[in-house]
Amino acid sequence: MAASLPSLSSAVTEAVSSAPPPLLSRRSLHNRRLLPPHATPLRSPMKHVASSSMKKSAFHVSDGAVNVDAEVEEEACELVNGVELSIDGVEAYLLRAVKNNNRTGLLLLSDIFGFQDSSTRDFAYRIACNGYNVLVPDLFCGDPWTKNRPRSTFEQWRELQDPNRIQQDITACTKWMVDEFAAAGISNKLGLIGFCFGGGRVVDVLASDQYAFFSTGVSFYGTRMDLAAAENVKVPVLFVTGDRDPLCEVEGLYEMERKIGKGSKTVVFEGRGHGFVHRPETPEDDRDAEEAFAVMRNWLHEKLLCLVNNE
Repeated sequence: MAASLPSLSSAVTEAVSSAPPPLLSRRSLHNRRLLPPHATPLRSPMKHVASSSMKKSAFHVSDGAVNVDAEVEEEACELVNGVELSIDGVEAYLLRAVKNNNRTGLLLLSDIFGFQDSSTRDFAYRIACNGYNVLVPDLFCGDPWTKNRPRSTFEQWRELQDPNRIQQDITACTKWMVDEFAAAGISNKLGLIGFCFGGGRVVDVLASDQYAFFSTGVSFYGTRMDLAAAENVKVPVLFVTGDRDPLCEVEGLYEMERKIGKGSKTVVFEGRGHGFVHRPETPEDDRDAEEAFAVMRNWLHEKLLCLVNNE
């Protein structure tokens, strides 16, 4: 049977715990890759959705307990459902928590490798395992950067990524989340997360958030961030990076934090380079990626989930 967004409401629990959900280890997802889903027809109309079809991932929804313990991480990760959809012409991937849904939505902006990249989807999947509804849009109109391209062509490719078009696409996805999530009983308070390229856009998006859709943001080693835009950000932002990241200078983040204020915070991991949280390459990366995920999870609980609980 085709998935429809209104079914999100059936996943929303009546009460949300006042404590953060148990931390799900990345190791439980190590061998779990999000493969391209099979297409199924869309039977229920959805606002602002331009395409006439939706794709549903081959996720099995467990009938297990709602409360997730660290000892049953594999079962917890079965409590997620995923669909691919088109929002005003923007392709996107939506993961929703099924049994332990905390009524909260997150928009996740990918790195240059795009929304279909397995590392990005695995991370989004893990966030959804912690109770969130996560939307990952295609920021590059089907033309993400690929590792087999010559590095000499990167700047040329980068210049083709029109910032105005990207901003418009993110705005369309944001409005869709607000409208559709509200209809399904999901809070209209949203969180924003970004990696690398997407991490750099976190500040831009929050600075232009005229309708206060977002309550907080998390930027993982954001690139090419606009310091001037920080003055217009009205919500707290968590910045995470490594002190050996040549693409995200630590001092620049501290200055960004000071300009934004409002309880913003910068967390720097010693010895870590670029991309270590969602693309760890060494045991040391993996260890700090676990800690960084815990920092993010606790931040979202304090700055976003608590607001939802108090609605």
